[in-house]
Amino acid sequence: MAPKVKGGLGRGLESLFADTAPSAPSVEIKETAEASSKDSVKYISIHDIRPNENQPRKYFDPEKIDDLAKSINEHGVIQPIIVRKVEKGYEIVAGERRWRAAVKAGLTVVPTLVRELDDEENMLIAIIENMQREDLNPIEEAEGLNQMITVYKFTQEEVSKSVGKSRPYITNSLRLLKLPEYIREAVAGGTISSGHARTLIGVDPEKQEGIYKRIVSEGLSVRETEKLVNADGKNRKTKKKTKNADLLKVEAELKDALGTKVNILESGKKGKIEIEYYSKEELERLIDLLRSVK
Repeated sequence: MAPKVKGGLGRGLESLFADTAPSAPSVEIKETAEASSKDSVKYISIHDIRPNENQPRKYFDPEKIDDLAKSINEHGVIQPIIVRKVEKGYEIVAGERRWRAAVKAGLTVVPTLVRELDDEENMLIAIIENMQREDLNPIEEAEGLNQMITVYKFTQEEVSKSVGKSRPYITNSLRLLKLPEYIREAVAGGTISSGHARTLIGVDPEKQEGIYKRIVSEGLSVRETEKLVNADGKNRKTKKKTKNADLLKVEAELKDALGTKVNILESGKKGKIEIEYYSKEELERLIDLLRSVK
């Protein structure tokens, strides 16, 4: 059985991607995984390879695939595709973009490295490889991180260590999944940024669409969107007391440190600090974070 990889997979990825090879063998090579050692490059029929159904990356830019296909025609596939043996042929672990471009370029075989991985390791490597190469859009990234937590029962701390991202980063990424589908699609397609989207998370659903449309039509910056959302919140129900700049600055600092919305309420010499959470896991994360403060 392949070893478990929770908490440290990211540190060992270099061994997966270090090998390089031309797009086709210089001499005829029998295309079987058993023909040589596991660390050597194997040339496998492109038709015996299929994509990973759990690949977090769902969108591949057709123009970039075309550009890569042209490069492959000229220079070959420089870096092998990582695959694992499955019941019928091989499944891609990392390198689906290269495989798609190789198909478009008309190659019949491609260089591969065959790895023995279980489903969990396969999914994790696919997520981490894409994140390290910055190949995922923010929604694909959030869905991949969420899969680690919901399907494979990782804690946010284990996710943080595995992908090399801070816990506030993980939390902010996951919060994007709380948005309506049309906003998630806009983020995935690059119509608005993840920064824009995060400002909309706490907005009433009936208000979100109107603000979203203004972001797109008026080309609002993230800061301008934040001001719009804050103004909308102040006008809702009762008019709230205006906070001074120092208090707003402290709220922003706490928001960055805790990875969630923080509200400071003053009443004379007294007051309270409200820290929002959106799930049991996030509450546990915040409790652990606060306990670590000495």
